[in-house]
Amino acid sequence: MPRKVRATPSPTGWRRLIARAPIHLYRWHLGAVTGSRLMLLTHTGRSSGLPRQVVVEITGRVPGTGAYHLASGFGPTSQWYRNIQHTPHVTIQVGRHRTKAVARPMTPEESGRAMAEYAPLHPRTARRLMAVCGIETDGSTEDYYAIGRDHIPFVEITPTPESSASATSP
Repeated sequence: MPRKVRATPSPTGWRRLIARAPIHLYRWHLGAVTGSRLMLLTHTGRSSGLPRQVVVEITGRVPGTGAYHLASGFGPTSQWYRNIQHTPHVTIQVGRHRTKAVARPMTPEESGRAMAEYAPLHPRTARRLMAVCGIETDGSTEDYYAIGRDHIPFVEITPTPESSASATSP
């Protein structure tokens, strides 16, 4: 039976203001307040060429490489997701630590595994994400795998080795 997915546009109006509020914390040098679960991602607009920013939840880490996993909750049409596909060189900030990095869209299978790993660790947040995205789930690991594979693309953000020496802490 096909999954019910309700098309959910990116937030507008007051919801957009609330969603973008954490960006101001980083701009005011208060990024540490967000802890280690949120990241400020600075990317390049694919049409304008101008810097763009979004705060996204870190859904996982890769031991050894230090790479981060992020979910594009609004799917492949999210502006930040489309921008990193065009220009993968980004700057990230987690807490006070800022560094250059490279973004790589994960394959559907990798996205499925990442979602299946994330959901049991953060069940309430995963359920809320599904509700916001208009996706029905039975809450099983297998269902979350299918959702990640078919509906929610993930991105791997890997800090560049040369950036660790030049990273700044505001």
